[in-house]
Amino acid sequence: MKTIVSEKGQITIPKPLRVRLGIRTGQVLDVSEDRGRLVMSKPAGPHDAIDKLYGILKPGHPTDEIIAELRGPVKPR
Repeated sequence: MKTIVSEKGQITIPKPLRVRLGIRTGQVLDVSEDRGRLVMSKPAGPHDAIDKLYGILKPGHPTDEIIAELRGPVKPR
């Protein structure tokens, strides 16, 4: 994959990489150089409660279905 550096020095991380690596809007990345290569990495460990949970649910299941599975069968009144 390729990306272009803007006049301001900004780059766009291709969406397939953002999705695969779980990089979200506002995510802080560490940037360094290693033998002439630009290296970006996510900091080790989650920084807040949402980061711990982000990405644990697999796509393709409606929210209602997930909630019903978590709550268990509905008992008649």
